[in-house]
Amino acid sequence: MHTSLEKVCIIGSGNWGSAIAKIVGQNTARHSDVFETQVRQWVFEEMIGDQKLTDIINQQHENVKYLKGIPLPTNIIAVPDVVEACRGADLVVFVVPHQFIHGVCEKMKGHLAPNARAISLIKGLEITADGTRLFSEEISRILDIPCAALSGANIANEVALEKFCESTIGCVNIADGLLFKQLFDTPYFRINVIQDHVGVQLCGALKNVVAVGAGLSDGLGYGSNTKAAIIRLGLMEMRKFGQTFFGEAVKTETFFESCGAADLITTCNGGRNRKVAEAFVKTGKPIEQLETELLNGQKLQGTLTAQEVNEFLKARGMQKEFPLFNTVYRIIYEGVSPKAITMDI
Repeated sequence: MHTSLEKVCIIGSGNWGSAIAKIVGQNTARHSDVFETQVRQWVFEEMIGDQKLTDIINQQHENVKYLKGIPLPTNIIAVPDVVEACRGADLVVFVVPHQFIHGVCEKMKGHLAPNARAISLIKGLEITADGTRLFSEEISRILDIPCAALSGANIANEVALEKFCESTIGCVNIADGLLFKQLFDTPYFRINVIQDHVGVQLCGALKNVVAVGAGLSDGLGYGSNTKAAIIRLGLMEMRKFGQTFFGEAVKTETFFESCGAADLITTCNGGRNRKVAEAFVKTGKPIEQLETELLNGQKLQGTLTAQEVNEFLKARGMQKEFPLFNTVYRIIYEGVSPKAITMDI
């Protein structure tokens, strides 16, 4: 039985990574009988003026670039070297953009504690014409450790401001799931643990495509009824995708958890995918330009996932069976009129 304290490290430090660091820092201090209090966070080094971002975080306890104005607990230590950050860690929290997972995990190999477990807070999954791969599976495969997933209706800035929300942990091993619950659960960030880690991650990916559809509708000035229809049709396509391609692994109940319907609703009403898609209709500017102007240069997940889903469905001759996903793709990438968002679904 493993009885020593769990050493926690966080891989990633963007907007969501910083909001999560605040929670993890508070909870490791609160549950000091379970966790080591000090938490190392891998921070991709950037210069802010003439200062390193890691120095600012460690001295001022604030990520001034990605979560300005929110104090971070003093037990969060920013580390620019990923190997140094993860050395000897028992619990590893992944919250990096998904395109970095592979490279980061390769560097981390062999540096974790022997009994390490991971949890992925990275929304989405890798979808190619050949098939799908969950980010938790990618992490598990490279590091040879079990990996759970956390996803929910969690807009980072609201979580950082301690506005109440829920989130879902999908973890095959319930004991590990409950340990992660202790790491993340707070009175304002309520965690529910289920075993369907596949459904949790699938919802986190596909809802972004639906949110692009909702943003297109907003850009056209359509109302609440239209958006509600897009959300409902989107939820149906998300479930159909899960059950068609993952079968019994994906449970219908998962779509009623925070990671499912709740996250879909909040992403279609707030969130960056909606915002950028609305601007896409109103300004006529390409997505890449809007990412630079509206997102600090961060990449939009919804449009990328729409492209990946399209490739996957096209390879199987099934685009027509997912009319909403297909229409979002055609509007963003094939120059089809945004009005198709209601006409073709």
